[in-house]
Amino acid sequence: MAAKNVIIRTAALERAYKSRTEGISMEKLTVEQALEALLEHTKVIEETETVPLLQACGRVLAKDMIAGFDNPPFDRSPVDGYACKAEDITDASESHPVQLTVLEEIDAGQYSRVTVEKGQAVRIMTGAAIPKGCDCCVRQEDTDYGEETVRIFRPTGQWQNYCYQGENFKNGTVLLKKGDKIGFIEAGILASMGVIKVKVYRRVRAAVLTTGDEVMAPGKRLIPGKIYDCNQGLLAARMKEFGAELVEVAAIEDRPQAMTAALERIAPSVDLIVTTGAVSVGKKDIMHEALEMAGAKRIFWHIQMKPGMPTLFSMYQDTPVISLSGNPFGVAVSIDLLLRPVLHKMTQDGALKMVRKKCLLKNKFSKTIRGRRYVRAMTDGETVTIPTGLLSNGVLSSMAGCNCLIEMQEGQTGTRAGEMAEVILL
Repeated sequence: MAAKNVIIRTAALERAYKSRTEGISMEKLTVEQALEALLEHTKVIEETETVPLLQACGRVLAKDMIAGFDNPPFDRSPVDGYACKAEDITDASESHPVQLTVLEEIDAGQYSRVTVEKGQAVRIMTGAAIPKGCDCCVRQEDTDYGEETVRIFRPTGQWQNYCYQGENFKNGTVLLKKGDKIGFIEAGILASMGVIKVKVYRRVRAAVLTTGDEVMAPGKRLIPGKIYDCNQGLLAARMKEFGAELVEVAAIEDRPQAMTAALERIAPSVDLIVTTGAVSVGKKDIMHEALEMAGAKRIFWHIQMKPGMPTLFSMYQDTPVISLSGNPFGVAVSIDLLLRPVLHKMTQDGALKMVRKKCLLKNKFSKTIRGRRYVRAMTDGETVTIPTGLLSNGVLSSMAGCNCLIEMQEGQTGTRAGEMAEVILL
């Protein structure tokens, strides 16, 4: 029985390998070609939902938000003091204060219906509506704090310390646009509009599936010959940072049948499936066979980049399946280089757009570049530094503190300090 299974698996692998050599144009793609193919098969999520404002941070607006009133809806005082006519206090001084009759006190949240005449004032608190007849507010520090009458020691110019109706925004103004991402400032603007619920695009529903019989879930006692699975945590955390809703995060055993079953079960409920590992040509690289068994269409295999070269992209029914290499740094690079543009298109979230900069390299990278290479680094926006220590693809620890990738082109014989480097911000 075991021998029969081996024969069947071998035959399937042979078919997979044969398919890999056909359609050569979709193998060994440049990074640009791979991105073009990925985005060609990526659908924009148009479905929307209405969520409470306090749950909307990080979401993308699905419609323009237009002010329905002036804010503030009245002229108001920006100081604690006295509202009056500027012409009454033009000559006020310490030696010759001007005395005004105080009609009443207006606190924030109150609205006065009095009209202030010449020689009169109202005591007013910050945020309170300025009554009719007033064209300035005197700081209480410039007065004797009087209650029935007040002496004013310094002049205040016309319209000084005066906030106009609609100063924040006018009725009919488009304050936020469709496609804007809601952060704390946007949440504050929406609250100032009186909004309690907001229409947003739904999140990308995604699944993260890792492979590798050599890996164990963190928290379990480590068995000799095993390592902890860091790819799952790395990939899941970054996708959540990008706003994805993770429908399932699971480790799949290194059997094509197990992966096929997982794909068939999960695909109907998600917009995107991302896998790690099992995409090369080894005995345990089961993704090719699993995808073939599921009836998935292979779009491309292999990208001319390091790390992340053996990336496999397929469509299972209408669901994109992006299969990344299993080495941790390869996963880290591919998330931002390949997945980020896909999620940018899906979500219409401008914050996910890739940002490139030219920065001055502060130290050297001596390796000869074979194919396009991405190197972890740290930038302050002007200069960029490659960390010391081991930078191999299986090492993730040296990426701590890194906030960018240096893009190096094929044929470069390394880099020297003082050169300009192409940097992709993370």
